[in-house]
Amino acid sequence: MKIFVLGGGVIGVTTAYYLAEAGHEVTVFDRQKGPALETSFANAGEVSPGYASPWAGPGIPLKAIKWLLMKHGPLVVRPGFDPYMWTWLLKMLRNCTADRYAINKARMVPLAEYSRDTLKALREATGIAYDERTKGTLQLFRTQKQLDGTGGDVEVLKKYGVPYELLDPEGCIAAEPALAGVREKFVGGLRLPGDETGDCKMFTDRLAELCVARGVTFEYGTQIRRFTKNRNRIVSFGTDQRSRAADAYVLALGSYSARFMRLLRRPIPVYPVKGYSITVPIKDAAAAPVSTVMDETYKVAITRLGDRIRVGGTAEISGFDLRLHESRRRTLEHSVGDLFPDGGDLKAASFWCGLRPMTPDGPPLIGRTEFSNLYLNTGHGTLGWTMACGSAKVLSDIISSKVPDIDVRELGPERYLR
Repeated sequence: MKIFVLGGGVIGVTTAYYLAEAGHEVTVFDRQKGPALETSFANAGEVSPGYASPWAGPGIPLKAIKWLLMKHGPLVVRPGFDPYMWTWLLKMLRNCTADRYAINKARMVPLAEYSRDTLKALREATGIAYDERTKGTLQLFRTQKQLDGTGGDVEVLKKYGVPYELLDPEGCIAAEPALAGVREKFVGGLRLPGDETGDCKMFTDRLAELCVARGVTFEYGTQIRRFTKNRNRIVSFGTDQRSRAADAYVLALGSYSARFMRLLRRPIPVYPVKGYSITVPIKDAAAAPVSTVMDETYKVAITRLGDRIRVGGTAEISGFDLRLHESRRRTLEHSVGDLFPDGGDLKAASFWCGLRPMTPDGPPLIGRTEFSNLYLNTGHGTLGWTMACGSAKVLSDIISSKVPDIDVRELGPERYLR
């Protein structure tokens, strides 16, 4: 088939790759000048199926109040007259129950594990390199209360067969030697040895090159304006220049996917939640992290990417606002400076933000819409890099009328119609 993929981030480019591998004629459209220049540009760098969990869970409403009051809290809400924001928040609150959390977690973990394995297979088949490391993730607990609260997480990891290690301080230092100098700042950790890290932007750039070698066309600098439909089919979409027609269309526009679905009068509950990062040049490799350290107190991920440290965090609910707030930079600098004080040059760090496309229940939206030739691959939240290859592969299978390797029947938009 002739297929148009709308969106050139990591989700769109991986989708294009697997569709091309399946024999389709693929064109990718994006408004930017190249791939991965928005949400995929400078994320935390984690490929972390072990952390594939919904944000909505038991106790989150009370925790949110605490986070909002913290000086370096992980949550920021900038309220405005935005009915989509408030509707999304209410839907999220409805998912903050033990039963809903269990259902949503069960939908996310298999996809995340499958995606990590699909990425490994892609790496072996193509030799693609992107400052990747396969040294796991260490969730670091600064307080005994945090450590004592891991029981529920461990039970979930056991249930899904995810390898894990509960570590005392010496075990944490064995995994991340640079923590030896701040031994007094933490009481233990939870290590997920199956997790990986890598530069999402670098990966997407190089995968786009592999796509071109397989016949995929990229049309950058293209503004998508509208869709033309006829009953239950999309006939074409319009750009600034003209209308374009294909046999099938994939909407992989991140948070902006919701805007186009509203134009089609088929709304989906995907809302942007802004995240921030700083990228810090390493000045002493021995004093920098080996892989990813998740600072549980501030919900900040500190990741080694080649000769850089990527520090990512914050959930800011402020619509499509892309302003950089210095208070968020100070939070990221505080976390990495506290745990790895000699690892990087903070004065030379670059500062960035991106809009994560979040669903209120947690799992992404993958599958066919009510239109017979329009498909979604969006709503991955903080797990877009983690879930990219798996999401793309299963969607390619669905479009190609193949049975996916894993059950993704509960990931389609129809789950919101019940």
